[in-house]
Amino acid sequence: MLLLGDLVDRGPESARAVETARSWDRGFARREALLGNHEATMLTVLRGHDDWLDSWLAFGGRQTLVSYGVPPGLLSIGTSDEIVAAARHVVPEAHLAWFESLPYQIRHGDYLFVHAGIRPGVGFEAQQPRDMLWIREEFLDSAADHGAVVVHGHSISRDIEDKANRIGIDTGAFMTDVLTAVGLEGEQRWYLQT
Repeated sequence: MLLLGDLVDRGPESARAVETARSWDRGFARREALLGNHEATMLTVLRGHDDWLDSWLAFGGRQTLVSYGVPPGLLSIGTSDEIVAAARHVVPEAHLAWFESLPYQIRHGDYLFVHAGIRPGVGFEAQQPRDMLWIREEFLDSAADHGAVVVHGHSISRDIEDKANRIGIDTGAFMTDVLTAVGLEGEQRWYLQT
C-alpha cells in the first residue's frame, strides 16, 4: 500500500487518518507514504512559519486542528500566536516527525509515485520538492515520456486519468465521497473506488 499524501485537511478525521497510516502494521501489506502539500503546509506552520496559518486554515487546516483537539472557538477568535500554540500543544510530535520522514517520490519498476507530479524534462533525482508537492498544468498538460509512468494525486478530476505517461487518481473524496486507488502488477492496472 502506498499513500500519495494529503492525509490531513478537508475532513473531520485527519488526526485519526494520520495515526492509522503512521502506525499501519499488517502482515499482508507493507505501508509506504509520500508527503503531500497539505502535510507540508501543516509542518511549515507548526515549525515556525505562522504567516502561512490563514492560508492553511482556509484550505482545510481548520478541520485538521479541530480533529486534533484545538477548540473551534479559538480558531474563530484567537490570534495566530494563540492558535499555533494550541496546535503545538495537541498535535503529537510523533505525527510531525513522521511527516518530516516522508519522501517526495518513490519508484517501483516502471512507476514513479509522487504527490502532485514532476517537472517535465527534469531527471527524477533533480526534481524539486516544490514541484512534487504543488505542480499542476505544466505536468498535467505534458505528453512527454517521463521515463516512468507517474502515479499522482493532488489535482482533482471527476474521473481517473489513465494516460500514457501518468495516472491521476485524485477524485476529490472530501467533496465527492469517491476515494480512488490503483492496483498495479506487471502491465496490469485496475482501480478501486469507494
